[in-house]
Amino acid sequence: MAAPDTLLSAPPRAVAERWMQQLQNELCRQLTLLDGSDEVFEHDDWEHATGHGSTRVLQHGDVLEKGGVAFSVFWGALAAETARQLRLPSPTCFLARLHAVQFPRNPWVPIAHLSVQYVEAENGEAWFGGSLDLTPVYVDRAQAHWFHAQLAALCQAHNADYYARFKPAADNYFYLPHRQAMLGIGGLYFDQLGVNKDGSFAQLFAFVRQLGLTYTRLYNVLVHQNADRPFNTLNKRWQVVRWGHYAEFSLLLDRDTRLGLATGVPLANTLLGLPPQAEWPGQLRREPNLAEAQTQQWLRPGVNWLAPDPELREGQPSDS
Repeated sequence: MAAPDTLLSAPPRAVAERWMQQLQNELCRQLTLLDGSDEVFEHDDWEHATGHGSTRVLQHGDVLEKGGVAFSVFWGALAAETARQLRLPSPTCFLARLHAVQFPRNPWVPIAHLSVQYVEAENGEAWFGGSLDLTPVYVDRAQAHWFHAQLAALCQAHNADYYARFKPAADNYFYLPHRQAMLGIGGLYFDQLGVNKDGSFAQLFAFVRQLGLTYTRLYNVLVHQNADRPFNTLNKRWQVVRWGHYAEFSLLLDRDTRLGLATGVPLANTLLGLPPQAEWPGQLRREPNLAEAQTQQWLRPGVNWLAPDPELREGQPSDS
């Protein structure tokens, strides 16, 4: 990837676009190495009157059942409702987006998701948005603690307030109200990190850039910790149930999905967050002490994953 100072010599929207294209290439390269199979990311490069982009998907790999990294750019006028949701001062804008999601073959490896975007309004206002989060099929408290500690350290290096702001925002965003449960263990989420409001373009870009580079580094560790763990039929059944929850989030709640539809992005790009398969059984097994039941108890907002033992906080999981 190009050095940050080289990128920053261009106008901000060109910096954001060029970096996201480079990040897509780098993520695909690293994820291909991580998968270790002969499968490769298939490319779908597209262009229309108000935008262009590239959708890349790897399927049926040794590690990844489905992995995707999508990039898109839009310029022009959005529908009034979409502009309102983006809090644009007027419908016309420039928007560069990258999102990635990985659905692993082994149920003990978590789903990983990254999203970054840069928005420039017609009046010159600009901001970054993004998220990096984890959705385990089975919650491992030690790995959840490590994951959040890594994100807290990343935030601390850029702004001491970021983790305290962006972790609760992720708990809120990745919440399924119809299930009264979180999608996973959250991570970081920021909606409108304003240029010249929350920092200079260079300062905010440095944080978002580091977020993108951190994605595969963290996922590489989690894959190597879990990819060789044995699993059985029950584990795979629970995996496709959890994938069903992910599909619900992607179709009902995810702003990236709605934004993709609003900006004319191809469906393969917009629906990148849909899992390779999903199930919605009428009733789940809920016997005490099963890993499945324990995972469900951890899917709640407000867990202090930075605590040495999250059970020490109020609202600890029950045995029911």
